[in-house]
Amino acid sequence: MPQKNNEKNAPKDVLLITTGGTIEKTYDEFDGSLENRGTSIKNRILSKLRLPYTNILVHPLLSKDSLYMDDADRQLICETISEDLKREAPIVVLHGTDTMALTAEYCFERIKNPAVPVVFTGAMVPMGFDDTDATQNVTEALLAARLLSPGFYISFHNQIFRVPHVQKNKEKRTFEEK
Repeated sequence: MPQKNNEKNAPKDVLLITTGGTIEKTYDEFDGSLENRGTSIKNRILSKLRLPYTNILVHPLLSKDSLYMDDADRQLICETISEDLKREAPIVVLHGTDTMALTAEYCFERIKNPAVPVVFTGAMVPMGFDDTDATQNVTEALLAARLLSPGFYISFHNQIFRVPHVQKNKEKRTFEEK
């Protein structure tokens, strides 16, 4: 039976889990620091996007530079993804780029067959800076999460990589297949 027009155009949920990383670092004018201080994704990116067919549910989890993440943090991220999979909505995970592939692979190994796409992304430049890649990467990850088949992915700089065959290329400042 064909979908009714109102069902076809109804907004679809996408869960967005925030864990920190460069994408969410903010500059403190008082002390000159650039650190993770909590999520600001709604005010800085999501409020500026026109997404009438996407209902983004933000789940702030961590506010941590990925260089300081350990297996306990990865386990927390993995457990959160497992719990959020019950909602049957695509998932986007904002993560620091230094260990994003490691965390994505950690989750891939423990959640073998997710029922929806789980897309990791981040940025090389914080979202408050003029030359940031954050808006591009978040927008592309949100679209990818709605279009991809179930599985684990990294979306970065207009590319989609299937986990676990992904690595960060520090010289090119992007991700690539390994």
